[in-house]
Amino acid sequence: MALLTNAPRGTQDILPSDSFKWRYVEATALDIAEKYGFKEIRTPVFEHTELFSRGVGETTDVVQKEMYTFNDKGGRSISLRPEGTAGVCRSVIEHGLLNDALPLKTSYVVSCFRYEKPQKGRFRELHQFGVEAFGASSPSADAEVISLAKSILDTLCNGSIRLEINSIGCPECRKNYQNALKEYFSSHSSELCETCNGRLERNPMRILDCKSPVCKEISKNAPKILDYICADCKEHFDGLKKRLDALGIDYTVNPTIVRGLDYYTRTVFEFISDDLGSQSTVCGGGRYDGLVESLGGPKTPALGFGMGLDRLVMLMQATGCLFPTPEGCDVYIGSSGENAAVEAMRLVTALRDEGFCAECDTVGRSIKAQMKYCDKLGAKYSAIIGDNELESGIVEVKDMRDGSKSQTTLSGFVKFIYNKLISDSFDDISDAFDNMESNFSK
Repeated sequence: MALLTNAPRGTQDILPSDSFKWRYVEATALDIAEKYGFKEIRTPVFEHTELFSRGVGETTDVVQKEMYTFNDKGGRSISLRPEGTAGVCRSVIEHGLLNDALPLKTSYVVSCFRYEKPQKGRFRELHQFGVEAFGASSPSADAEVISLAKSILDTLCNGSIRLEINSIGCPECRKNYQNALKEYFSSHSSELCETCNGRLERNPMRILDCKSPVCKEISKNAPKILDYICADCKEHFDGLKKRLDALGIDYTVNPTIVRGLDYYTRTVFEFISDDLGSQSTVCGGGRYDGLVESLGGPKTPALGFGMGLDRLVMLMQATGCLFPTPEGCDVYIGSSGENAAVEAMRLVTALRDEGFCAECDTVGRSIKAQMKYCDKLGAKYSAIIGDNELESGIVEVKDMRDGSKSQTTLSGFVKFIYNKLISDSFDDISDAFDNMESNFSK
């Protein structure tokens, strides 16, 4: 029978053989973020379209070309979230979280949706880890957020990831820069792509973010934003650099970074890898001091970043980063006969209640087939229960790693296995400490 349909273009299935890698990456990011004081927030997959048109910006490619937008049954315009920041801002305003002690620090793992041309590292459903911090205007907050992103990437990655930073100023000092860009790019309008010619009138800064080789070449000689920022924005940017230097975080000032969304102000930054090809940005973020107010909230400084998990996992695999070994089966209990099958299930459930991974036959396999399945599971221990074991109350336990065997009673089976597995855990911890001492001595 033919498959009814395939997964939509630009999406991917994360199969059991890989899902543990994603869970490890997500858990690591959330755990490190929590150490920095960022608490997890969860927001809806879809929002009212107005949230993104006002927050992300009507002149951005995201809003104009890439959003999945539809009318619901009530006639309301709804969009799947194309990014995480706007929804978090809406949530903290709606629930009055900005009335609590500031800064408010949030983190999240979300799926986002953009109608783009799928290619390596770019999907129509993308997975993202992000953080948003509200209520702190100091460059110390910028340095802290950048430090958090670097800490996550350093923990997970072996590859060379570099940090690039820029300041795009505040709305006031950016007006003169927009005029300078408009004048410069107007002299090249015949060479610009159709999209950038449209940007020329609405938002010429977006031209700097164009991926067209021709537009990128033209942009190389465009006016630089750092020549136009006001004294306050320059002081803020100098303060950020001073703090990054103090933290020992290497960076390059890249005056062409503008990010792709309209809400950014002052600090913008990207973490870039040379191991991903054209889709080289693993993490991008910055400050957006006017976004909360534009969405109907109080005037509140804010900043954050988004980290692409699809690209991050891809990078880790490409550069040989080590993922933890997925937890395997601790115990497999085979059975022969109806009563033995019931007893095996009882013991397996008791072991699971103690926190162990235990399996028994649910298919009706022969003993030989059950043991083959046990091998495929990679079980640490196995036992077989039949009529003899039920009658005598004695069962043989096999260590599948070295083939050694021992006996215990059915009534004491759970405690026996518990002690075996706890002892194994202590041995593993001891080996880990020995390896650490060996590495330190080197």
